[in-house]
Amino acid sequence: MKGIAATGSAHVSPATLVILAGVCAALHIGKLPPALPVLRETLDISLVQAGFLLSLVQLAGMTLGLAVGLAADGWGLKRSLTTGLLLLSAASVAGAWMQSVPALLVLRALEGFGFLLVTMPAPGLIRKWVPARRLSVMLGLWGTYMPMGTALSLLTGPVVIDLLGWQGWWGLMGLLTLAMAAWAWRGIPADLSSPASLNAQQPQTAWKARLYRTLSTPGPWLVALCFAMYSSQWLAVIGFLPTIYSQTGWSAGVTAWLTAGVAGVNMLGNVASGKILQRGVLPHRLLIVGFFVMGICVLGAYATWPLSAQGQGLPASVRLVCLMIFSMVGGVIPGTLFTLAVKAAPDEGTVSTTVGWMQQWSALGQFCGPPLVAWVAGRVGGWQWTWAMTGASCVLGVALSLMLDRLNKRTHIDKMTFMPHPETPK
Repeated sequence: MKGIAATGSAHVSPATLVILAGVCAALHIGKLPPALPVLRETLDISLVQAGFLLSLVQLAGMTLGLAVGLAADGWGLKRSLTTGLLLLSAASVAGAWMQSVPALLVLRALEGFGFLLVTMPAPGLIRKWVPARRLSVMLGLWGTYMPMGTALSLLTGPVVIDLLGWQGWWGLMGLLTLAMAAWAWRGIPADLSSPASLNAQQPQTAWKARLYRTLSTPGPWLVALCFAMYSSQWLAVIGFLPTIYSQTGWSAGVTAWLTAGVAGVNMLGNVASGKILQRGVLPHRLLIVGFFVMGICVLGAYATWPLSAQGQGLPASVRLVCLMIFSMVGGVIPGTLFTLAVKAAPDEGTVSTTVGWMQQWSALGQFCGPPLVAWVAGRVGGWQWTWAMTGASCVLGVALSLMLDRLNKRTHIDKMTFMPHPETPK
């Protein structure tokens, strides 16, 4: 495998540094939920505004995911990743000085763009530095970047906010990300071929051709839509857990540990997905199991009888177990989809473009999910109808998984490095 000899760092492999950079970027996604109770009190933020603060970080991904993926394939994967970390750092430090909701909304959108620049090229970089036999496992580990970063933020955020306030929390995240940018720049080797020389040698890798090959292939569409069905419900459930717990009167410390636990167990599913796929289990079966279990568990966690705010639900301990299983088993979905995205790309020059398309739909799901759940909760006076939105996403996710199975039977995508394009000789 090309580039394996290059270690990038004496102690940390380039692929590991890429994963750490993703975790650092995800810290900025997870830094808001523990601060929401304080922000709602100090800045008089409404519940729907809080939902948009949670989801606005996905605006860049929702609108620019494909474009950034195209740019990363042509501009340089390492350069894209380090630039994204620098942008996240600058926006977070600037946010520490803001006292208005509109300013925070704008900076959250900028953080979303930085997050996108980090996550788009990551699977392509991992593929460059990992042998093919370990690719599924490492991409499963890459899938942990979001729950790991979210869990760390949820766990440490309340402590830092108590000591330094939410502004200090924002500033600390900015400085940490700046340090990660310097480490990544030193530790990740330069791209093996410069974008200019690659395009000169292979004119078909120009952005218009890459865009056409990606969007004219069914695989990228199916994995992208599948990710949207997953991401819309995961962020909606995890993002509002601190608010839900605080409404019950639980302390900030207990709330932090419980929410971090629910987010953290998602990593188990991500890691397990790579090992299960390596054993030969078909990807669509993992996806169906993940969506089915998520739908059942949210029903158990939120539904009451009668379906009203005063209705009776399952005991609190059982609801917490349901949320743990929801997150843990659901974790097999992103791990599986990242592996499928790399294999579903039409060719090596479109890996970041395919991941960008998937991330764009994932961001759309995350943008729509929290405000929708918040709107429903505000209309009915409680969270008892949350299961209806997540259940609809699960049903659509299962249908898309079955479509991926039919595609696999025609192309054997699970056994290929890249999907064949209709115009490419087999």
